[in-house]
Amino acid sequence: MTSPLLQLDSFCIAYPRQDSWAVENVSLSLQPGEMLGLVGESGCGKSTLGRAALRLLPGGSRTQGRSLFEGRDVFGFSSREMRRFRGEAVSLVFQDPMTRLDPLMTIGDHCVETLQAHRADLSKQAAKDLAIATLESVSIPANRWEQYPHEFSGGMRQRVAIALALLLNPKLIVADEPTTSLDVTVSAQILDLLTQLCRERGMALILISHDLALVGEYCDRIAVMYQGKLVELGPTEEVLYQPQADYTQSLLQAAHQLQNYDVETSVVEAMTTSPLLRVQDLVKHYTIEQNLLSKLFNRTPPETIKAVDGISVDLHPGEVLGLVGESGCGKSTFSRTLMQIIPPTSGRVEFMGQNLVGLSRSALQAQRRNFQMIFQDPHACLNPMMTVGRGIADPLIIHGLASASEAKQQVHDMLKRVGLTPTADYYSRYPGDLSGGQQQRVAIARALITKPKLVICDEPVSMLDASVQAQVLELMLELKDELELTYLFITHDLWVARYLCDRIAVMNEGKIVELGPTEQLFTTPQHPYTKTLLSAAPLLAQ
Repeated sequence: MTSPLLQLDSFCIAYPRQDSWAVENVSLSLQPGEMLGLVGESGCGKSTLGRAALRLLPGGSRTQGRSLFEGRDVFGFSSREMRRFRGEAVSLVFQDPMTRLDPLMTIGDHCVETLQAHRADLSKQAAKDLAIATLESVSIPANRWEQYPHEFSGGMRQRVAIALALLLNPKLIVADEPTTSLDVTVSAQILDLLTQLCRERGMALILISHDLALVGEYCDRIAVMYQGKLVELGPTEEVLYQPQADYTQSLLQAAHQLQNYDVETSVVEAMTTSPLLRVQDLVKHYTIEQNLLSKLFNRTPPETIKAVDGISVDLHPGEVLGLVGESGCGKSTFSRTLMQIIPPTSGRVEFMGQNLVGLSRSALQAQRRNFQMIFQDPHACLNPMMTVGRGIADPLIIHGLASASEAKQQVHDMLKRVGLTPTADYYSRYPGDLSGGQQQRVAIARALITKPKLVICDEPVSMLDASVQAQVLELMLELKDELELTYLFITHDLWVARYLCDRIAVMNEGKIVELGPTEQLFTTPQHPYTKTLLSAAPLLAQ
């Protein structure tokens, strides 16, 4: 048997100013070319363990035990050795691609900088050629070379981050939720690519995920973590079909609950009443600006991107309407256009009988308490300089809905509802002190604190593990009845949409190609694209 590529022996990690271990007594090994799935609930230490492999821990962190890479102690590397180790030996694909991408640099600059930092022998043209080939392997066309991260969808940004990790052909890739923001078809393509490259080049992969079906499909072995400890480790089939740990069994039960949920024929009683939201021929087109030379010498008209291309849909009070489709199809642009965060090119958005398009800033501000948004990325709505408590209370203060003391009590109540207890502890913490899943729960609390009529949910549970997903979805259904909410639920997870939604709209290339009751869509899909989405969704076998 060959020597392990990575070996952890009784490995422990504690963050600065914390007495307890975030990761405690983890022992495991990884062979060259092996694919290991690392699963567990948000905050259990998965990402901490993955980052420790690259020694990407905050200053002042404590470690105990050994972390060996090719037999050498990672924590004994010099600064120069660490520089070569990161990228050339081990690469990390972050959960949030903007952690890796500089908003002031083009995608091409990111690639060339990475290559030239490690491969000084490469000319700029050779670096560009290699980078373009790598980008194209993850379906990023060469004509997007000079674009910036903000011009890409969340899924496209993640593909760029994966390409950057592959550039230097490392021996190990640590992928921390690499497909969280990707739809099922692109997710399958990316993971097919990653696993294929691992096998062809002898690269090992640690796939950190909350999606058991995904891990089961691609990994050789699965490690299950709970509260910082490794509770189960074994071959994929044994862990999925003969789980030993109670926690593993509960994870599998929650995943099966979502996938095997019996969809009832849901008829929203309010369908006969006026729609809460009516969208008519909504259009949002973007024109790609040409540089000065192109304007002078290129007489062809600038390229137009049809992000939203003539969508009409009604949303009735008390309904949960799902919106599914691949990354880049226009889902998030559609939601932001509804909210008037970005102005539409044309069309109408009627909310509670009032057309939001063209409203004055003050009139729109008055309406905004009635419709809120839960973003895909909690960083988009959480101020890192504000405590969790103040961040959630902010909408109440802005809209004059509560005094400071009343707001504080309402925030404690909402924190309890979204499962962040003890509330006094979370109230005074900052977003940076929380895991990704905990941040998303804070974002949900912030959106619901004003008791809006309509909540637009943009992938609100995409970063949560199966057990917490089920809890949050149940919570959202309870709050829907209690607060008389209506949801537009945007997701790439078809099983989550099936569990939560009354109707589902399928979006492709800026258009809605199919719309119907959830049961009908899953049992008798009509459009070829809908059939493709359903066939690509990972499913846990019974």
